[in-house]
Amino acid sequence: MLLHGIFPPITTPFYPDGNVYFKKLESNVERYSRTPCAGIVVLGSTGEAILLSDQERRDVLKSAREATAPNKVLFAGTGIESAIETLRLTEYAAELGYDVAMVRTPHYYKKQMQPPNILAFYRTVADRSPLPVIIYNFPQATGYDIPAELVIELAEHPNLIGIKESSGDVEKVRKMVEGTRHIRRSATVTETFEAVTPRMLTAAIAGSSTDGDELVPVAALAGPSLGKPSSAAVTIVGKMKTRPKEIGFQVLVGAANKLHPSLDAGAVGAILAFACLAPTSCYEIYAAWKEGDAELARLKQDRIAASAQRVVGELGIPGVKYGMDFNGYFGGPARLPLLPLIGEVKKEVEQLLADIRN
Repeated sequence: MLLHGIFPPITTPFYPDGNVYFKKLESNVERYSRTPCAGIVVLGSTGEAILLSDQERRDVLKSAREATAPNKVLFAGTGIESAIETLRLTEYAAELGYDVAMVRTPHYYKKQMQPPNILAFYRTVADRSPLPVIIYNFPQATGYDIPAELVIELAEHPNLIGIKESSGDVEKVRKMVEGTRHIRRSATVTETFEAVTPRMLTAAIAGSSTDGDELVPVAALAGPSLGKPSSAAVTIVGKMKTRPKEIGFQVLVGAANKLHPSLDAGAVGAILAFACLAPTSCYEIYAAWKEGDAELARLKQDRIAASAQRVVGELGIPGVKYGMDFNGYFGGPARLPLLPLIGEVKKEVEQLLADIRN
């Protein structure tokens, strides 16, 4: 499955009394669906997943799924400290129609998080998961930083398709990319090389059966090949044209202030908290890099670097949520023990985002 591009790890809106504000969640998701982002991530760290009850996590997954545009890739953050609970939430996400499970590194029993423990955890989850899995490494929050060597070893598992690397260590990104370069897998993409997931194919097939259409290789529509071998590279599924694309183990990053150098180091995209409040600004860096315009990518990176570091890296979720309020999304309050920003800090955020409006 193709995971290239920019993905906002959406926040969870709350009423002032702390209950989940589902209408605002749906409104935010619908707006992200109209941006050039490739998809969304639900129940990441920015979504305060660790502060939600099990039922709230399930309800948030359901609400976000229903509000997301059908062409967006959907990640579900399903990592819980035990493998069995991780699998239970992953199975629920699969039932809802999510495309990928993002599983954070277990970390509570830090002294026991040795290579055999981590290998057994991820292999067990990947073996039994109904969804493809990406590793989620966020040492700033967990206090555990999965070594690159361990990621390279895990990348051999066919159902472990990538990692979200949020350490901000560009050299680690480069090391993981180099160490997994030999991995080659096939993904289905659209004719314009955008992601296609099994959920999207199922919908296309259902639509084609309703219309009486069939899956037809494009080569078959061109008549005899005149001695050349036939090609089924492009296939029509309903009204969708798809083709295969070779991909490797996909490294996505989580530090917006280092997006451009991370892409240069081999990352294929990013899951960025800063994209919750400025998705277009983050996408512009990726788009310029994708087009080979290094100078424009650098300029776009410089434009957001200080803001991303301060708002996300230092102020955290309360900073992200206030930035969302400032930029027209619904941020609202965070849950205790997280506290709202004070007046002076709010003014600082407004100044930092004055020319970063989305």
